[in-house]
Amino acid sequence: MKVLVTGTDGYIGVMLAHQLLSRGYDVVGMDTGFYRAGWLYAGVDRSPAWIRKDMRHISKDDLKGIDAVVHLAELSNDPLGQLNPEITFEINHKGSVSLAKMCKDVGVSRFVYSSSCSVYGLGSDDYRTEESETDPQTAYAKCKVLVERDVSLLADDNFSPIFLRNGTAYGPSPRMRFDIVLNNLTGLAWATKKIAMTSDGTPWRPLVHVLDICEAMICSLEAPRETIHNQIFNVGDTNENYRIREIALIVKDVFPDCEVTFGASDGDDRSYRVSFEKISKQLPGFECKHTVKLGAEQLRILFESIDMTPDDFAFRGYTRLKQLQYLIRTQQIDANLFWN
Repeated sequence: MKVLVTGTDGYIGVMLAHQLLSRGYDVVGMDTGFYRAGWLYAGVDRSPAWIRKDMRHISKDDLKGIDAVVHLAELSNDPLGQLNPEITFEINHKGSVSLAKMCKDVGVSRFVYSSSCSVYGLGSDDYRTEESETDPQTAYAKCKVLVERDVSLLADDNFSPIFLRNGTAYGPSPRMRFDIVLNNLTGLAWATKKIAMTSDGTPWRPLVHVLDICEAMICSLEAPRETIHNQIFNVGDTNENYRIREIALIVKDVFPDCEVTFGASDGDDRSYRVSFEKISKQLPGFECKHTVKLGAEQLRILFESIDMTPDDFAFRGYTRLKQLQYLIRTQQIDANLFWN
């Protein structure tokens, strides 16, 4: 099977491409290269050939001979989405739907879309399922809902989309991110010996290891069509829902020299607790193999092995918003996020 991975040079994409290559897939990557400055360690020994191209410039010619697409290439988190909501909708919503339409037109049979549990937005302590009403609170999450809606309408006998609503990712990746919760808290614990939370830490979040996300994507490529056709799957493990304060305390357990303090509510009401029963029952071969505690331990071992410094942790290349602001400020990309 020949697979195109968009966003192959990102936090998840670099790990996914490596996993696919190691299992014998023919992999083509595509990425615009915004985050090439951030390479924390040599963690993969195989990378695919990839095309440096903005996803808004993808053409049908780029899709010739491709059997399946795994689509990761979007502006990748909530603060980044709020930087310029109009551009976020242009890339994440319109760009993703345009790509799916081109895939259908040229005969790509399977389209795996990387969505997010952030679509659930606000909620009680009840578990959200794939049938629960969505309540997106940010441009990023709203785009995920719109892409799911519009791409699902393209499904037919020859085109099978699948929508993977990932929990909040964590864990080591060479193309590291320190702007997601567990990675950020472990980085703070290592680099500053202090986690000073501005909130009370009561909101819920489902967390999922980057390699478990990759496994869900690979299982989606390999599953029988009738199992995944036009389906939504929450990606994670029901046991891996945590309050933010619980995550901080797990980090303190793994980094015992770290001091943890909590504040009052910071006004961010997003809180969602998610059920992952559907994916555990319906997606053949999928099972989460990591826990938050294990992920924190892996990150500590990594930081020790590379002798990570506070400057490494703070480097702009590991925080999506900082890196894009740098590229705009230095006029390497314009206000529409095209390369100059």
